[in-house]
Amino acid sequence: MNTPMDKPTSRRDFLKTSAILGSALAAPAILPGKLFGAETNGETLKVGLIGCGGRGTGAATQALNADKNVVLWAMGDAFEDRLQGSLKALKDDKDVGSKVKVDPEHCFVGFDAYQKVIDSGVDVVLLTTPPGFRPMHLKAAVAAGKHVFCEKPVAVDAPGVRSVLASAEEARKKKLSLLSGFCYRYSKGERELVKRIHDGEIGDVTSIYNSYNTSPVWCHPRQEGWTDMQAQMRNWYYYTWLSGDHIVEQAIHNINKMAWVMNDVAPVKAIAVGGRQVRTQPEFGHIYDHFAVVYDYPNGVKGIHMCRQWENCANEGLDWGTGTKGSYKIVPFQSQELKVTGGNTWKNLFKNQKNMYQVEHDEFFASIRSGNPMNDGKMMADSTLVAIMGRMAAYTGEVVTWDQALNSQEVLAPEKIDWDVKLTEPAVAIPGKTKVV
Repeated sequence: MNTPMDKPTSRRDFLKTSAILGSALAAPAILPGKLFGAETNGETLKVGLIGCGGRGTGAATQALNADKNVVLWAMGDAFEDRLQGSLKALKDDKDVGSKVKVDPEHCFVGFDAYQKVIDSGVDVVLLTTPPGFRPMHLKAAVAAGKHVFCEKPVAVDAPGVRSVLASAEEARKKKLSLLSGFCYRYSKGERELVKRIHDGEIGDVTSIYNSYNTSPVWCHPRQEGWTDMQAQMRNWYYYTWLSGDHIVEQAIHNINKMAWVMNDVAPVKAIAVGGRQVRTQPEFGHIYDHFAVVYDYPNGVKGIHMCRQWENCANEGLDWGTGTKGSYKIVPFQSQELKVTGGNTWKNLFKNQKNMYQVEHDEFFASIRSGNPMNDGKMMADSTLVAIMGRMAAYTGEVVTWDQALNSQEVLAPEKIDWDVKLTEPAVAIPGKTKVV
């Protein structure tokens, strides 16, 4: 870390913003006219990127490709090197480099960089930091009247989910567009498949199975001179307060598709298993490396989810379900298929459709230009809670109900968010001993 944080953040600040910010959320929006029906005057939309990792850089590229009159205006990250690496990659991109208008005065580093980006004169913000910060960043962006792309997941604990639900409602009242990072909702093939399911082509859904069995992600060994906070932030994936664990951060894509098939009706309860079987070394923090969850829905349907991050093992990414008249199957990035018993089979190949990451940004910016805001808020919050619910059930060994998950008071963030704060390594959850809070 080359530049220290400008000011520390307490857990109280992390959970809920100040009274001033709360008042701003409650107040009527006073926004520039160009944000509504902006196509009538062709004004430039300025984008701010908050979180400059690989996903943030990709989201910025898609945003710049989504509209002919948009520029990247400001960038913020906790780390200087991440920001500069992203900035260089975007400037070097032959398709969007000419739209990168980020001068040194609009490069912000530190835990308060998000607010500086929001305050820099941008119209749209892209939230792509580690997800533990998402509720706070979303709340600030909506308070300031910004349109928001909010990468998944949108929280790591129930207080964060409740905050996101409140921010989404404020965005709706202010007529701000709010796009989630649940990209499969913007895939042509998945849209057609789910429409056919909802139209009854396979009858009533009776069971669902989905998996996200893959290899481990990156790890950055702790370097001499790093503080505890720097070490955890550099390896945010392995700390639940930052990532939510991999069932929440990664496998949630397939959990979201299950929720979609179920018309976003919340499951009643979940029971699960999980643990650290392979990835047990201290550099991997305290998250699990495998989960299996059974979700019970109000209509009696069981949704079964499994995920793992193991090396040298068979991988599987699959969405599969049965109905009273047929079945469906999705192989991510390959195909979508629906079979009617004794009837026709519908199939779509992923390669024959437009990039879903680009489609979501195309629709996002079109909604801003048209003055007809989109709002993924409740969907993205509910799917995040479904994943958190599964994690809670695995960590504790208990049956966790939807109401328990939604009303949980467990706060995962440390008391103080500061580069020099002393952090203990969190204990690995032990089913039967770890409790639902």
